[in-house]
Amino acid sequence: MRQTPRLRRGIGAMLLFIGLFTAAVGNSGEAGPPATAAAASTPEPVTARVIVKYRADTDLMRRSLGARGAPARPLHAQALSQRLRMELTDGRILGARTQGLRARGISSAQLAAQLAAQPDVEWAVPDERRYIRAMTNDPFLAGGQTTITPTVGQWYLRAPDATARSAINAVGAWDTTTGSPAVTVAVLDTGVRPHPELATKLRPGYDFIHVDSVANDGGGGRDADATDPGDFELAGDCPGFRASTSSWHGTKVAGLIGASTNDGVGMAGVGYNVMVLPVRVLGKCGGFDSDIIAAMRWAGGLTAEVGFGTSVTFPNNHPARVINMSLGSAGTCPASYADVIAELATLKVTVIVAAGNEDGLAVNSPANCPGAIAVGGLRHSGTKVGYSSVGRQVAIAAPAGNCVNLVGPCLFPLLTTTNSSPQQALPNTDNTYSDSIRPTFGTSFAAPLVAGTVGLMLSVNPTMGPDQVRRALQSSATTFVSSGAAPDVPICRAPDGVTQIECYCTTTTCGAGMLNAALAVVHALNPFVVVSSETATPVAGSFVALDGSSSAAQGPRTITAYQWSIVSGAELASFSGATNGPTASLRTAAAGSVTVQLAVTDNTGAIGRGEVTLSVVAPAPAGGGGGGGGGGGAIDFASLTFLFAVAVGALWARHGRRRRC
Repeated sequence: MRQTPRLRRGIGAMLLFIGLFTAAVGNSGEAGPPATAAAASTPEPVTARVIVKYRADTDLMRRSLGARGAPARPLHAQALSQRLRMELTDGRILGARTQGLRARGISSAQLAAQLAAQPDVEWAVPDERRYIRAMTNDPFLAGGQTTITPTVGQWYLRAPDATARSAINAVGAWDTTTGSPAVTVAVLDTGVRPHPELATKLRPGYDFIHVDSVANDGGGGRDADATDPGDFELAGDCPGFRASTSSWHGTKVAGLIGASTNDGVGMAGVGYNVMVLPVRVLGKCGGFDSDIIAAMRWAGGLTAEVGFGTSVTFPNNHPARVINMSLGSAGTCPASYADVIAELATLKVTVIVAAGNEDGLAVNSPANCPGAIAVGGLRHSGTKVGYSSVGRQVAIAAPAGNCVNLVGPCLFPLLTTTNSSPQQALPNTDNTYSDSIRPTFGTSFAAPLVAGTVGLMLSVNPTMGPDQVRRALQSSATTFVSSGAAPDVPICRAPDGVTQIECYCTTTTCGAGMLNAALAVVHALNPFVVVSSETATPVAGSFVALDGSSSAAQGPRTITAYQWSIVSGAELASFSGATNGPTASLRTAAAGSVTVQLAVTDNTGAIGRGEVTLSVVAPAPAGGGGGGGGGGGAIDFASLTFLFAVAVGALWARHGRRRRC
């Protein structure tokens, strides 16, 4: 068939399209939009609720500056309404460049996506609900148990023994410190009921719930009364959820942390003399992120603002050094939580979050956020309790309550303060405790055991920041048990979408180990060790400079000694020169993993340890060699197709010239 110029041009265009398409495929994913939106787990078709953070130094933020240099107030619903051609309303201010926005007729996910695409928006995420993490489906939550107090009492606070292997030994911690009233632990939850155990232990709190149907406290929105009116849910109150009685969840959490101790009556709180700041963020049907994040900022001392889109303030005269959040829901960490946790860290505020009760599935949000200390749950015997979530984000594990027996009273719940009413609270004189009749189970109640312990740690060393707290908790943790359960109990595996009930914990599924309150308080005074290396992937045969000079003793103590050692991979490397100074030099010999430890001793004899792991790589082979040489010899699909297009084009041009001749 005769090849016409038109046909040749068509084939040439086709080859050009192939080359351009291939190049696009080869470069896809290298650049993204300036802002991204997190997907919502539950779309809201009627009312969209979004949290948005604006980029600094944009026209939108410059327009929000007040007179005479007053701070910017990020309330941009009007400007964005015109831009997006939809009616938006301002929500709560959540930071210097962060606010909530509302809209109707669009889902939260859709609104977040549209906002994230705006050039002056850093990120936008749906304002989702979070829920209390207490167990609601344990068979022993029903009636039929007759004992008022578990026969084992507060087993979880005593030293561990052959039966209660996961007990945290708070009693041993009290030998070092009984806690300081200057340390406050905030409980962001359903609010707290007046209770004799808490009568002298509560700081003035605040109710951040702005939706009356969620607050269930008679209306009026946010106010300075953090009392829990009850979160019972009637059929139809919360779509997708069954009717339930009031949980008195915040009261239970507060009691575990700060119940009056050594007063001759009732129960003990792990924090002993540590104080509790009640902050109400959960009610009927849970609570919204915007309320929770605003409460975090207020509780930690980042702001005195408590208003919803307006400058309403309520001074927090006792900013918390620890924030306990026994709440969450499935999903990845939203940028909104990551930001506020990072902000709180600048004030040395530690955020403790329950890992979740998802039967061995992935850690909930916001427990999976960077900087949060996620707490997993243990049975009394030390194995993972069936309902606890697992994953690498878990920092440490603590008792969460379990029953053991299938009939009769529950044997190992966590005893704590509560109210006995199924709905609205009984009078303030209702001096009751959760026990086998009202079991307390869930990672919700493992978290406050850690929060109270951190309160004790800060009582002896108030200079600690979240990183130091995490290091001390993990370095002092008790090694997980590896025997003693039923023969068919497996080792916990990484979350894979399939539930896993009781299992033996590992350091990649349940955290660094089991909470040891007594040792954690001791480690709070140990030197804080920071180890760095000039490269994490040295080449075998090279020298690596190690630096521990940023390590520091606690308070007025001073460092008196350094000691470097190789704790794994000693056959792959050796030290070159001294090993008793703040720096050291390591000579690598062969490829593999090498872990180096620095032990730092202070003038009291306390020792802190830090490690760094190096992945030593083999040196590149000398010369190039045939078949692709030093480049690895691999040609990707895009390159291959491009070369093919060029070759075919050249042949076609040559063939065309021959035809024309």
